[in-house]
Amino acid sequence: MNFPFYIAKRYLLSKKSHHAINIISGVSVCGVAIATAALVCILSVFNGFQDMVAGLFTAFDPQLKVVPAEGKWIDENAKELKVLQEDADVDVLTKTLEDNALLMINNRQTMVTIKGVEDNFEELTRIDRILVGDGVFELRVDVIDYGVLGANLLMKLNLSADFPDAIQVYAPRKGERIDLNDPRESLNQEELYSPGVGFMVKQNKYDANYVITNLDFAKRLFERKGEISAVEMKLRQGADLNAVKSRLQKTLGSKYKVLDRYEQQEDTFKIMKIEKLISYIFLTFILMIACFNIIGSLSMLIIEKKQDAVTLRNMGASEKQISDIFMIEGRMICLLGAVIGIVLGLTFCLLQQEFGLIRFGSSEGSYIIDAYPVSVRVWDVVVIFATVVVVGFLSVWYPVRYLSKKYTRQ
Repeated sequence: MNFPFYIAKRYLLSKKSHHAINIISGVSVCGVAIATAALVCILSVFNGFQDMVAGLFTAFDPQLKVVPAEGKWIDENAKELKVLQEDADVDVLTKTLEDNALLMINNRQTMVTIKGVEDNFEELTRIDRILVGDGVFELRVDVIDYGVLGANLLMKLNLSADFPDAIQVYAPRKGERIDLNDPRESLNQEELYSPGVGFMVKQNKYDANYVITNLDFAKRLFERKGEISAVEMKLRQGADLNAVKSRLQKTLGSKYKVLDRYEQQEDTFKIMKIEKLISYIFLTFILMIACFNIIGSLSMLIIEKKQDAVTLRNMGASEKQISDIFMIEGRMICLLGAVIGIVLGLTFCLLQQEFGLIRFGSSEGSYIIDAYPVSVRVWDVVVIFATVVVVGFLSVWYPVRYLSKKYTRQ
């Protein structure tokens, strides 16, 4: 067994002459353990929220979405897009067209995003899981165009899901300026009826702003014959999403961007990643403060073992070996705290997943979920352990070198 490690282990486990040293050593381990457990729990909660938000968007956003790299519109007959239809890994493909329009009904008006989709949109997404109302998801019957509104948009317009009257939809005519004397003369006007359902993604971005309708209606309203804004795809079961995405991006070239669900909601997830990073940085500072207890414990131990150091030196131990004894003990305290903290953090996360120990409030159903979501990721645990080890090792390196030279020399 390594000589400095053997002595350091004896010092860590043995009872000291001054009981305060044992107490401070225990406090040091507890401090590192609590800071480590806090890192595991907080980062897992951020992961839980990220997974929850991603799950909400899953019902509306496609697995992959092709958009133009520049500009807003795509020629729907472009030869590059035929590759998408012929790809064996693409199970469902639908063309979509999105743009802003004005909605008016019963003297109420609001700006919305009209999303025109093809008839297979139900197969592309899980829209059936987020419908509200007693009707059926339909976008067109004969010459009647239907519009499915978000739940918050229905509330804003004071409508039920099966509103009886037609909604007036206005959009600027292509290439024309708005006539201030009679603005309606410069606008295209169409009508949408209700199929008896709305949708609720539980994200205000969609619920308060989006209207889903058929693609032909959107092309007519925005005067975009032969043009679309995106191609949305669902992959066959078992397909490797990242591999398919990379292959399609390489095939389509730089004129297009292939986006997965996270990239489609880049702003939302970027904010969550920044919040997670800031929390990690703040908790790392708390961990550094906890490591000061290790320095205090080692300082008292070095002073107490001064005579032992003299004896070891007389027996042939070098200055480096004596210094390494206290260095290794500090690292052992740090490692012990890290292991205990990770175990505590993982245990709490498991209990939170199973029983929802920490809840949002006493009124059940007031929020999307009742308890804080957690999702433990192996990479986070690895990063946390590495952070604790690096911070702990660096925090004891200089103090131990300095104190061992000062108090253990003859």
